Amino acid sequence: MYNILVVDDDKEIVNAIEIYLSQEGYHIIKAYDGEEALEKLKENEIHLIILDIMMPNKDGIETLQEIRKDKTIPVIMLSAKSEDYDKISGLNTGADDYVTKPFNPLELIARVKSNIRRYVDFNHAMVKNETKTGKVLRTGTLEMNDETKKVMVDGKEIKLTATEYNILKFLLENKGKVYSIEQIYENVWNEESYGAENIIAVHIRHIREKIEINPKDPKYLKVIWGIGYKVEDIS
Repeated sequence: MYNILVVDDDKEIVNAIEIYLSQEGYHIIKAYDGEEALEKLKENEIHLIILDIMMPNKDGIETLQEIRKDKTIPVIMLSAKSEDYDKISGLNTGADDYVTKPFNPLELIARVKSNIRRYVDFNHAMVKNETKTGKVLRTGTLEMNDETKKVMVDGKEIKLTATEYNILKFLLENKGKVYSIEQIYENVWNEESYGAENIIAVHIRHIREKIEINPKDPKYLKVIWGIGYKVEDIS
C-alpha cells in the first residue's frame, strides 16, 4: 500500500481527497500546514505528497523548498488559484505536477496514479539493478542506463527526478525527432494532455540546467520554436 501525504488547511478538502484516494487503495496521512507536513514526512514513509500552496505558518512553496533539500518524492501542488504564476512558482520550486481547485476527482486520481507509478518504477529499478549494465541510451557524452536509472554527462553522474528522467528517456529514445508538448505529456504521463504547457516547459528547463554546460545554448535538449522539443542526435 502506498502512503500519500495530503496537506491543506481546509479540512473538508483533505477529507474529500482521503475518500477519493482511499477508494483506490491508498493510505492517506493528513497535515493541515507546512510545519505539520514536514513532521509527518519525518515520521512516515511517503510515496507522494499533495500540497496546497496557500497555508498558514509555512505555505506550500516554503514547505516544498524544505522537502526538495533531500527528497525526490513526487509532489502535486494544489491551488485555489488558476493563474499561471502560482502554477509556475510551484513547478520552479520542484513540484512534479499541479491540480487547480476546484478539481475533478478523476483528474486528481489519474495524476496521483501516474506520478506514483513513475516514482516507484524509477526507485525500484535503481535499487534492483544498481550493479547491472543494461540498456544504455546515448548521444554525444550524454548516457542513460535504463536499468540502473543513472544518467551521465561527460562521465559525471546527473541526479534527475523520476519525472525528469522519463521525459529525457522518451526524447533520448527518439533522438533527432521533434515532439510537441502534447506528445511528450501523453507519452510520459500516459494520459490526455490538457494545459500541459507550463508543466513540460519547466521540467525541460530543469533538465537543461542539469545536463547542459550552458542551458541557454543547449547542446543536447533543444527547442524547435512553435513545434516542440528534441534531443539532438550526436554521433
